[in-house]
Amino acid sequence: MADLIFLAVIFLVLALVFYIMGARGIAGLSMGIAKWLVIIFIIIAIITFIL
Repeated sequence: MADLIFLAVIFLVLALVFYIMGARGIAGLSMGIAKWLVIIFIIIAIITFIL
């Protein structure tokens, strides 16, 4: 489960780098991927704590 957070942080850093470089389309895509990874992590964490 920690791998999801690690990947989300990597995609967030990539989004920031691409945004600074001016590639806003790729930055938006990377930010979207990071957002979904965090959402999946939260869902899995809630299911794990319930069970």
